[in-house]
Amino acid sequence: MQLGFVTAILPDWPLEQVMEFAAQHGYDCLEVMCWPVGKAERRYAGVTHIDVSDFSQADVDRIHGLVEKHKVNISSLGYYPNPLVADEAERNTYIEHIKKVIVASKMLGINLMTTFVGRDPNKAIEHQWDVFEAVWKPLVAFAEEQGVRIGIENCPMLFSLDEWPGGKNLAISPEVWRRMFESIPSPNFGLNFDPSHLIWQHIDYARAIYDFKDKLFHVHAKDTRINPELIYQRGITGVGWHTPKLPGLGDVDWGKFFAALTDVRYTGPVVVEVEDRAYEGSLDDVKRSLTQSRRYLEAFMR
Repeated sequence: MQLGFVTAILPDWPLEQVMEFAAQHGYDCLEVMCWPVGKAERRYAGVTHIDVSDFSQADVDRIHGLVEKHKVNISSLGYYPNPLVADEAERNTYIEHIKKVIVASKMLGINLMTTFVGRDPNKAIEHQWDVFEAVWKPLVAFAEEQGVRIGIENCPMLFSLDEWPGGKNLAISPEVWRRMFESIPSPNFGLNFDPSHLIWQHIDYARAIYDFKDKLFHVHAKDTRINPELIYQRGITGVGWHTPKLPGLGDVDWGKFFAALTDVRYTGPVVVEVEDRAYEGSLDDVKRSLTQSRRYLEAFMR
């Protein structure tokens, strides 16, 4: 397995500076954010470390030069919009950019992009499948033509009031994943697996690793901490009773997690995704979040 981090936590640094930091602090790879240049729509979004809007061979050569210089690989190109949003024009904007990320991933020889399936939060899961197939069957076919795999993160995107009642990402659970992969049975369509989102849904993340071992394209290392007092006060349908944390500071049993990954012979990237507000006070805090996460995870990986 290769240890990396998501570049979204360093939004103001150019890619070379992020790579230099990763190399200096013992990271093997980066999941590089490829949002369209512009204003972010939410926290950790809108980060552009590689602009794929007009991607050229010169860009490929420049990025390959950075990889060779710093000896830090790119695990995936990441872009996480809501391509099943109700507004068709907005949906098509996201779809077209996903295609650009796929093409850039092919040109760079990475051959993996990571994203969300998306969801209309105002519709039940059972009423999403027609739009899901209309959007994702052509996208996966396009990825197949490019020789690129798509890893779907299992985040429900159900954290703030604007995402309620259903959340903005369909791929939340084993039942949904099975339906997705039965509908689109492609070897290029799989998961960007994050255990933190299964913790607060009370889903056995280790069992999910065993059940979907052939669909593990990419792995996020993020923890979450559940607050029992807030569950009592608000109930499970309330907001704010689970908090993203660095690996080791929440309720994920990382020994159990890595035991499952090694059992299924997973040898891909494990990428730290920092969304811990306790480490957002300063740039030094952000840096510490990455060095601390590396030290913790190395006990399981090296």
